[in-house]
Formats: sequence, C-alpha cells, structure tokens
Amino acid sequence: MKMYNPPHPGEGLKELCLDPLGLTITEAAKALGVSRKTLSSIVNCRAPITPEMAVRLSIAFNTSAESWLGQQSSYDLWQAELGRSQLHVTPLIPATKVAV
Repeated sequence: MKMYNPPHPGEGLKELCLDPLGLTITEAAKALGVSRKTLSSIVNCRAPITPEMAVRLSIAFNTSAESWLGQQSSYDLWQAELGRSQLHVTPLIPATKVAV
C-alpha cells in the first residue's frame, strides 16, 4: 500500500534519531564517518539516502538499512508519480492485460 505524500527520510532522521539524542549534524556526521555537508543535505531534504548511507545509519542507530532505503524509495516514487501526466510514454500492451 502506498503512503500518501511520504516525507523525505531526512526529516525522520532528524526528528527520530538526531533530536532525541541531542546530536548536532556535525556530531552525527563525525560518528557516521561522512562530511557535515553530506549529512546536512540529507537532513535538509536536498539529497537522498544512498545504500551506503543506509548501512551507516543502520549501524549507528541500530536500525535496518532496508527501512532507510524503503523510506527513500517511497519518497522517490511519490515524487515521480507527481510528474506522471508530463511523461510521454506510449503503452505497449493494453492496460487490461497488465498484472503487477
């Protein structure tokens, strides 16, 4: 089931992981082994959580990498669906034959 307008996972990272622990972006970036700029871009919803970052987050916060990637995938798909009407695609098979 698709979530309605899912948040960017950076929002959850800030609200559910960084803020409760009182961590600054600088402190968290150091612990994650990434630059402050990289983590800031994610937290400020300007960059995606990559598979490598998902693994780093899973280690740091005792979560699963799959959960981080799932959040990112849901967000990305929602954003792509917003532009569906602008895509110029020719259906190759009748819509009634599609079973996904």
